[in-house]
Amino acid sequence: MSKILIRAMVLPMTGPEDFYPEGEIGIENNRILFVGEKGSAPGSFIPDQIIDLPEDVVMPGLINTHTHAAMTMLRSYADDLPLMPWLQTKIWPFEDKMSDEDIYWGTLLALGEMIQSGTTTMLDMYASMDQVAKAVLEAGTRGVLSRGLIGNAPNGERAFAENIDLVKNYHGAGQGRIQVMFGPHAPYTCSGEFLQRVKQEADRLGVGIHIHVAETEDEIKTIKEQYGKTPVQWLEELGLFGGHVVAAHCVHLTEEDQEIMAQSKVFVAHNPESNMKLNSGTAPIPELRSRGVVVGLGTDGTSSNNNLDMFGEMRSAAFQQKLVKGATALPAYEVLQMATVDGARTLGLHDVGVLAPGYKADLISINFDQPHFYPRFSIPAHLVYVAHAGDVRTVMVDGKILMQERQLMTIDIKRVCREVERRAKGIAQGL
Repeated sequence: MSKILIRAMVLPMTGPEDFYPEGEIGIENNRILFVGEKGSAPGSFIPDQIIDLPEDVVMPGLINTHTHAAMTMLRSYADDLPLMPWLQTKIWPFEDKMSDEDIYWGTLLALGEMIQSGTTTMLDMYASMDQVAKAVLEAGTRGVLSRGLIGNAPNGERAFAENIDLVKNYHGAGQGRIQVMFGPHAPYTCSGEFLQRVKQEADRLGVGIHIHVAETEDEIKTIKEQYGKTPVQWLEELGLFGGHVVAAHCVHLTEEDQEIMAQSKVFVAHNPESNMKLNSGTAPIPELRSRGVVVGLGTDGTSSNNNLDMFGEMRSAAFQQKLVKGATALPAYEVLQMATVDGARTLGLHDVGVLAPGYKADLISINFDQPHFYPRFSIPAHLVYVAHAGDVRTVMVDGKILMQERQLMTIDIKRVCREVERRAKGIAQGL
């Protein structure tokens, strides 16, 4: 058994007033035993290792509730286009040329970037998800994985079968670090019959559903023309809601849509930077939260963002709402909740997202001994409005250190970068 004592400033995310300027965290194996002021460790706790970080803020690891990790292969390949031309003329043709090995290396690059920027858990949707699972297991992070399903595509049935196999082969793998969902892409790429089959199979296997919903005005128009309803209303009519559903984007929602989502307990993955870059719009996040909808934060893929920096995502989420709704909209601590506590709830993870006894030891430390963190009037405000990826010093997942003094412990990142560069350029030259 391994026992670790961390001494640092501690922001446990257990409440707005909870902060320990001189705190400590006790960890045994993969779980937190205690959190409190310095000196509060029980006398019976004899650590095998002490980590002193007096100028760092230790907080829960960040949770990315919507991404396509292997799209690091397409970073900056197709910029400055609207969503549908971007997908149809650039992204999908490139992805058609990607092999299983390309997806493995692209995912490993994404995980290296996530660890270095303080993200410990992701909800991913892509193809070749066995390769994504392999990368997650190697990197040591936590991942909720869904096979992207375009039901209207020629490979729709094969992808559906692959998602079933993904559940059977990887749900609970890595001592629970991997969970699996079904990943129907969107209402406009899947028929009603296909979506109902997804729902039936997800319920049978006891897993959730991860789907893009109401991302663009074009989607709203398409679904309205086909079914006479909004995407949310149509999905409700199909019976897709009712279990654990994570709806990504949710930019264009009527009040009726919002009420349906609240009543059906649909979780939302908010992706402000992707929504801005693709000119999709501004999601009604304060309104959803006021109705009791749980909202997490996501980056989307690196072709529509173009990074996986959740600190940047927090800042953008806050500023976008303040621009549209007023300066008091979405204060800093609420944004931190979306990136941690509510991110865990969105993914259906019940023992991560806060630093408290019994929870998994998924945590990060941010180096506050830098000019941009002085004076320290508000730790939450600094984390949301000031901090960036490069400030993360330490990352731990499941009680295992994945990064120490900004050095990755589980990934040879230079090798990964070289491999992705070679593979991505080779695909692009062939198009």
